[in-house]
Amino acid sequence: MANLQTAMDSAFWDQPISSPRTLEGSANSIPGEPFPLDAARASRALRIQQLSFLGLGFPLGIIPSYAPASPSPSQKELELGSFALESLLLRPSISNWWLGLVGQFRPKKLISDIKREFSAAEDLELSVFTSAAKHVLDTSLYSVGLCSQLSIGPSTSLLWSTERHGHKKGKRSKFMLYHKLLSHDITLEAAWPQLFISHKAQYWDVPESVSLNMASLASDSGLRYRFGIQKNGGQPESANAIDGEPPAALMPGLCAKAAFSYEQRKDMWRNKETQEDLIIKTDKGSFWRPAYDVRLREPHAAISTIIGGTCVAWFGGKESSMAGESQDGHIAVSTKKRSPLSADLFGSICCTVQHGKFRRIFADLTRVDARLDISSVSGLAKSILNTFSRNSASSADNLLFSPRLNFIFQQQVLGPIVFRVDSKYLLDAASGKDGSHMEDVIYSLSYSLRLLRSGKVVAWYSPKRKEGMIELRLFEF
Repeated sequence: MANLQTAMDSAFWDQPISSPRTLEGSANSIPGEPFPLDAARASRALRIQQLSFLGLGFPLGIIPSYAPASPSPSQKELELGSFALESLLLRPSISNWWLGLVGQFRPKKLISDIKREFSAAEDLELSVFTSAAKHVLDTSLYSVGLCSQLSIGPSTSLLWSTERHGHKKGKRSKFMLYHKLLSHDITLEAAWPQLFISHKAQYWDVPESVSLNMASLASDSGLRYRFGIQKNGGQPESANAIDGEPPAALMPGLCAKAAFSYEQRKDMWRNKETQEDLIIKTDKGSFWRPAYDVRLREPHAAISTIIGGTCVAWFGGKESSMAGESQDGHIAVSTKKRSPLSADLFGSICCTVQHGKFRRIFADLTRVDARLDISSVSGLAKSILNTFSRNSASSADNLLFSPRLNFIFQQQVLGPIVFRVDSKYLLDAASGKDGSHMEDVIYSLSYSLRLLRSGKVVAWYSPKRKEGMIELRLFEF
């Protein structure tokens, strides 16, 4: 079943989206925007843990990634290129503590510089090789990240990380405290700066972001709730947008938010796993044959729905009409007013059909998920009124709050290898050329690992963001 909890998680500031633009491997989504694609959600495992595992299967433990330069890149960014190689360089650990050092290298500029040295040389003398070797010491080619985790008892852990990119000024740092209660999770997160990504694939850096959240665990009744406090400090800076206003949710101020959701699921039919599925009898004896992924082991058709609401209170920064200079020198000005107190409803409904048990080596998995998302009931109502009143001044808001239809198609290729397409369509026939269209799509190829029960190595690419990376994902359908 498609992840319906994205509906409530999208209302807060700490929902991670996979991104190769940081060594952490993620950027947070922006509250109040359309729900992201399921394939865009970051892995539950820390990036440094992923690199430790993925390194076992890649030559020399080097994992590739791809992230483009900004729309108006500097000459240095163009020379560095979009292709990068990552590796876990060091990971000492004891029983309750570990430290990891991650390195990233962008080879394009080094190859170009060395090629230029040899092309300009008339004779291959020792000095030519010496000059070429000096380019290896160019610090702009490298990025370094340090991450450490300390477990304080069985239910509390501290995480600290920092990273520095050789071609950029400054560094990124993050601190997290995670505490698990009997039926709740408490998370404290502070980052300076924190990278956010919008539904338009625009990245924004908030100089200071601090959040404290308490969330209930999933219950049999389907009811969940969450409370959180978020503090934004400093003017958001554009990381890759040429122009545009910073989202109101990222402007300076203190915000208190509460949310609840109620989820229900109904199977129309389901073929339960049997002992005959697990044990295969042959002439050579009986063999245990579990599914490649335990979450894809039963053919079924199901309908699920989630409805919920949020209540938001802002303190300070009521008027978000501030200006700031982005990293590429452009001025971003926001003139939107932010309501000090607001409430809203959201909801999703999903239909899933799966054929196959994902056990055999071929033609044993075909799955389709279709999900309709409404991120803001009040925003949708306003956009409908604007449509009937022909108010074109709010056309951008109309598109922002319009329903989205998500499709997820999965097809087994061979054995544990699955091809997957996640697509999102904006439904708004009243907006002319900006109306209904495909808004986003992500292609991925995964290799399921039986030993992890529900773990897989995923290589994905986003044409909209022009980004791609390889991840280890756990307990995701």
